Amino acid sequence: MSIFKSISRFIDDLAGGEEAEPQGYAADDERLAAAALAFHVIAVDGIVVDTEKAQLRQTLAERFELDAEQTQQLVDAARQRSMESVDLYAFTSVLNRKLDNEGRARIIEMLWEMVYADGSVHEFEDNALWRIAELLNVPSRERIRLRKMVERDHGED
Repeated sequence: MSIFKSISRFIDDLAGGEEAEPQGYAADDERLAAAALAFHVIAVDGIVVDTEKAQLRQTLAERFELDAEQTQQLVDAARQRSMESVDLYAFTSVLNRKLDNEGRARIIEMLWEMVYADGSVHEFEDNALWRIAELLNVPSRERIRLRKMVERDHGED
């Protein structure tokens, strides 16, 4: 972020402007909600490895058709929101309002891609996916189907 943008944002905050949104993403932006869930999933086991970070950037760039700078801004905003959040509902409620069943299932698929990025599934990651799928009203059968599909794509058995 340029120094000018930083100063401008600071002045807006002092002047009582609208609540500053991280990196220009509104609280109800489905891209931010999906990215925050993805960040949560890769961080839930307490270890974020380079392959997970790379998978996150690649997946967000492809899904949302972002260039490298836009992708980094989204990752930074997602990290901030995920760290500030006390639960997953803030993110899943946005996705429930904005996406249909197919769109929510694609989010679960994307999250499984995050989980398998490091080559293993930690029990915390599995549990997080279960909770997120429940909050997104993605049936267990569909969540399991998506997991097996992603697992097969990653050569896991």
